[in-house]
Amino acid sequence: MPQCPSCQATQSVKNGLTRHGKQNYRCKTCGRQFTEHPTQKIIPLETRSLIDRLLLERLSLAGIARAVHVSETWLQHYVNHKLESVNQTITAPQKKGT
Repeated sequence: MPQCPSCQATQSVKNGLTRHGKQNYRCKTCGRQFTEHPTQKIIPLETRSLIDRLLLERLSLAGIARAVHVSETWLQHYVNHKLESVNQTITAPQKKGT
């Protein structure tokens, strides 16, 4: 059986298939689900800059995800991360006459 990526235990059991048809495993020690050979899709910097430009055009997230072939979940996390890095200082206007 494959080794758990979290706790490095070798005690795991088969736990069905992923939606892509790969074998899914569950660690008996920590309970994490994982696949034996994960494939991570790295989003290139060119695509990220395109996403930034499309966000400035105020397109929907679903539309951007379809256009650049990324998942809506990844795009939402990307937008949230971008939002955290922006300085959001709000100043309240002063009342006139006081």
